[in-house]
Amino acid sequence: MAEAPSQYGSFEASELFCARCRQSRPVRRYLLLVLPTGNKYDYRCAVCATSVGSKMDSDSKDFQALLSGQASPARR
Repeated sequence: MAEAPSQYGSFEASELFCARCRQSRPVRRYLLLVLPTGNKYDYRCAVCATSVGSKMDSDSKDFQALLSGQASPARR
């Protein structure tokens, strides 16, 4: 049986539970690290700025751009 193609490339959180606010709140994504294996992002509550989660992606384009001396990585 052939493997079905992936329906979803990547999920982006728009709202997560904030322990400080004690309810689900909109979040903002911040780039923390640019690594050879990908980028690490931190999700923070848009109301109180408490960290509510993190995410690693496997896109190494930003790291390669830094090594080659091109402009700083684009913010997403």
